[in-house]
Amino acid sequence: MYWLVSLPHGGRAEHSWSQLQEATTYANDYSSNFKFALPESFRVGTLDSLMALSDDLAKVNQAVEGTVNKVRRQLVELQSGMSPEDRADVWVEGQTPEGYLQRFAWNEAKYPSRRPLKEIVSAIMDNVQKLDDDLKVKVTEFSQLRSLLQAAARKQGGSLAVRDLSSLVPPTQLVDTENLTTLLVVVSKQARGEWLSQYESLSEYVVPRSSSVVAEDQDYQAFTVVLFRRVVDNFKTAARGKGFQVKDVKIDVEAARKNEDDLARTKADADQRRAALEQWCITSYGEAFSSWIHVCAVRLFVESILRYGLPPQFLAALMRPSPKHTTKLRKLMAHSFSYNGGDHFSAEGAGEDMFPYVSFTLNIEG
Repeated sequence: MYWLVSLPHGGRAEHSWSQLQEATTYANDYSSNFKFALPESFRVGTLDSLMALSDDLAKVNQAVEGTVNKVRRQLVELQSGMSPEDRADVWVEGQTPEGYLQRFAWNEAKYPSRRPLKEIVSAIMDNVQKLDDDLKVKVTEFSQLRSLLQAAARKQGGSLAVRDLSSLVPPTQLVDTENLTTLLVVVSKQARGEWLSQYESLSEYVVPRSSSVVAEDQDYQAFTVVLFRRVVDNFKTAARGKGFQVKDVKIDVEAARKNEDDLARTKADADQRRAALEQWCITSYGEAFSSWIHVCAVRLFVESILRYGLPPQFLAALMRPSPKHTTKLRKLMAHSFSYNGGDHFSAEGAGEDMFPYVSFTLNIEG
């Protein structure tokens, strides 16, 4: 967690920085602080335009931060089955997210600071909205392929008593002529002996010694049995009366091979899309994160002008508070800098996020 703050300095920026360092770092070790450089060429515009932009920035910040976190969570999900050494790290312009934040520099080439602030924010939002839209499309495409694979796995999963058994029977073990056919019978392992001793007598015209095991799991075995077509119904009735599950087996060799090929292609496509989505998330996280911090920079500037007035004379700083000292740090900050913030702010603030200085909380997801 970080706090992005601005503190009025009345023309003495270094004095305010030293005061912040002395109060929060050297004396108490309550936080680590970093200077946060804002462009000096930002155009202030009118008070009305700043007020309107302030309202917009709160919504834009929420939307952009949301996209950052969605991309990050998608990447974490994609890498969840990987070993730590195989997981790719995220970078923001060649730095870790925290390193980028701590050494933030405005991207003048991408967002010229002399443009009206509203245009800058709009450009950032357009960029992030495209990332958000692309994420939805890519995740949907990948999810559809993953659903196909999961459906195939379910079809091939489960016990022999409930799953599709067609793929388990080698075509060479099937007898399928004008008069003869093959059935598949699922028998519990406890009833194996009963099946082997009785199947030939369950009906007339059962081919002797035609039953063999083609599959088994923890509880069941699947047997083939060959018999004349005209006694199939009688055999099924008798077998089910003994508690044996009888299933017809119809295997189209060409269709089976086509299904296997289709499944292999789907798996390969899903693996390719997963890898592409992972790489896209890595790249796009850096883009979205950078956009978010640029929004935060504009928001800090706007709120500071509205709070402290003109000319812009405030120190922008990034603070990383010690988690166990946040309450004490807020009180210390309020005491040290309340003289510039107005008498209507208490030491605890006038509201959840109201302090005698401008402050935003940034949560960087790991």
